[in-house]
Amino acid sequence: MGMGNAKYAFVLGICGMWAASLHAQDSLLQVVAEPGDGVYSLLRKHGADPARSLSEFLTLNKSRMHGLTGLFEGSTYLIPVLKGAPEATATEATTPEEAIPAPISDEGRPAAEAYPIFGPGYAEVKPESTRLKNTVYYLISGHGGPDPGAMTRYGDASISEDEYAYDVTLRLARNLIANGAEVYVIIRDPDDGIRDARILEMDKDEVAYPDQEIPLNQVARLKQRVDAVNSLYRENTGKHQRLVVTHVDSRSQGQNIDVFFYFHEKSKSGKEMAESIHETFRKKYAQYQPNRLYSGTFEDRSNLYVVKNTLPATTFIEIGNIKNTRDQKRILDPDNRQALANWICEGLILDFESH
Repeated sequence: MGMGNAKYAFVLGICGMWAASLHAQDSLLQVVAEPGDGVYSLLRKHGADPARSLSEFLTLNKSRMHGLTGLFEGSTYLIPVLKGAPEATATEATTPEEAIPAPISDEGRPAAEAYPIFGPGYAEVKPESTRLKNTVYYLISGHGGPDPGAMTRYGDASISEDEYAYDVTLRLARNLIANGAEVYVIIRDPDDGIRDARILEMDKDEVAYPDQEIPLNQVARLKQRVDAVNSLYRENTGKHQRLVVTHVDSRSQGQNIDVFFYFHEKSKSGKEMAESIHETFRKKYAQYQPNRLYSGTFEDRSNLYVVKNTLPATTFIEIGNIKNTRDQKRILDPDNRQALANWICEGLILDFESH
């Protein structure tokens, strides 16, 4: 799917594992894989950085792996403790990158540029600042393709989670670009840009980065987006990289919820990012709804597949209950969806500038 004048970088890779030297380690930890453990969660659980230790781990445990990265419950694995935390160099086969860059004019000043992914009314993005210069954000909207996610009726129409999560994600992407960030929209729709309607028509034509059909199987679908993010993460080593995942919850119709933020318990950066966005929301609610207590929280949800298996620091956001009448006002109103994107962006800027 085209992205207008977006930057294309074609990277040639070599199939296989990353190169790693065994003599670089101080010691080896012997650990047993427990139910629910994946490679990334196992490394994090025992204090190892997946971005730096993954290649060594795969080499040491090749005979005990299920496929390339699967673990056997109850099996013993060796975790390397590396000297000086050297950065890994990715040599995996890669696909063409299709990033959304912050455009620069011939004079070296940021210039407005059109991005068709945002739709005709929002395609032109005018720079607002360079506060997010040298940052990379990966954005995943929940579900998509054959899976609409949570669904309900609103009047005579059917509405689904994936359409509203995608709209908020596009609005967030546009805000991030306007502030100088490089953005990868991992789940994308070829013809649904930012929409200002209350009822967003459902379809199934979303694809996964760079242009892959989204499978119906849930594990395969989640693995597809995790693999896309992790591949890009390795190629952008050394930059400030973050992942934001956006979902709409589905609970009992009478349950009104605020916006919730989740992170991995072993990720200090993920927790700080979730806390920054949460604090932004708390202040905005105090400003615009002073008589209403904001009850949204940020908390550990390390069991979520994407949170557990992706390399960048991650925040997983639930923006409301699609079945609740009060939450529907937040989700269906396009101005409210824009406010959600604005506040998330402000929280991300706060997170970046606090480092």
